[in-house]
Amino acid sequence: MSNPTKRNYRATFILDNRGKQETVDQIVDGVKKEIAAIQGDVTAVDNIGKKDFARVTDKKLTGAAYVHIAFSAPPQGPAQLRERLRLNGSVYRTFVQEV
Repeated sequence: MSNPTKRNYRATFILDNRGKQETVDQIVDGVKKEIAAIQGDVTAVDNIGKKDFARVTDKKLTGAAYVHIAFSAPPQGPAQLRERLRLNGSVYRTFVQEV
């Protein structure tokens, strides 16, 4: 089976652009490229804006930009995406759920 059925996902990314030249939109473009790299298709992007964290784990980072991205990808896509974004310092957290 060379073409696995794509599934629909909704990902929430918490972005950290402190001390970086990148804008949130530029970081989102980078995330979209990573989704494309795992054979994913972005269907919607919703930039929620900056929100404060309910539980602060880093006193220097009390809130950050939240972005929801809806995409379809093969079943192994979310794990591959998390692995690719783990090395990206601009993406503070990644949550992916199947919808």
